[in-house]
Amino acid sequence: MAPGRFEAGRRRPVSSVGKGLEKAEVRLKWDPSPLGEPPRHLDIVAATYSVDDPHGRPVYVVHYDSRSPDGTINMTRHSQTGQGFGFVEVMVLELDRLASSFGRVVVGVVIHQDGGRRTFGDISNGGVVVVERYTELLVDDFARVAGSTATTVAEFVRDSSKGWEFHEMIRGFDSDPLPFTLEMGAVHRPSPGPLPGTSPAGTA
Repeated sequence: MAPGRFEAGRRRPVSSVGKGLEKAEVRLKWDPSPLGEPPRHLDIVAATYSVDDPHGRPVYVVHYDSRSPDGTINMTRHSQTGQGFGFVEVMVLELDRLASSFGRVVVGVVIHQDGGRRTFGDISNGGVVVVERYTELLVDDFARVAGSTATTVAEFVRDSSKGWEFHEMIRGFDSDPLPFTLEMGAVHRPSPGPLPGTSPAGTA
């Protein structure tokens, strides 16, 4: 397989290697817009949460236009068009350097909507990889969130031994970049199913 190329529908969840992490890297790729169309601009976003409020408001958010105040989370490569070879956007998270007051970091990907509404289903050859050194923790092509404009990708949580664990967190949102940064770390509450004795709408 060529570098940066995904097989259709390819995904790989976390294995037993997702514990005791020190440094992780998130890599993003997508194809540029066809000639004559507005640029397709995707962004990696990371939100940090305190030990006291791990699902509340982020302490700070990191993306291409907002740096980590302590220098622990950095965007080392950024693209506004998808042009380039392989992974065109990269974020590095130095988890072992985060202050003990931080208990959770959530990473996501969001599509800018400047050129009209676009979902992951509209993005050609999109994919994200989470790695620690030479180990792939996650490989995903956004097929599960094809109708969404943003998605969380990964969750890093400080465990009882003060180390960091990785959890896959593919969850789609219908949000623009700013609202997404505020809601991406919230507790997920699945939509309630039909009441007992009733049928879902549109079914007999």
